[in-house]
Amino acid sequence: MPVKVRIDPRDACISDMVCVSICGDVFQMNEEDGKSEIVPQFRVSPDNNAEGVVPDDLKDCVQEAAESCPVNIIHVEEA
Repeated sequence: MPVKVRIDPRDACISDMVCVSICGDVFQMNEEDGKSEIVPQFRVSPDNNAEGVVPDDLKDCVQEAAESCPVNIIHVEEA
């Protein structure tokens, strides 16, 4: 079952790239503001880089990224 992932509040991202290093298939750093975002292929809409739906096979790395985020802004729930 797919999972929903949110970066909220995205402004609180400290750009340490832990999420990208753990789960680079889902997270990337935004070139303009240097904060974490969901990669385009998993975004719920093209203009929302902080919410996405990812397939079940990426659930473990998304969950690990959420648990490792030092500012606890990555949220994961069943889709």
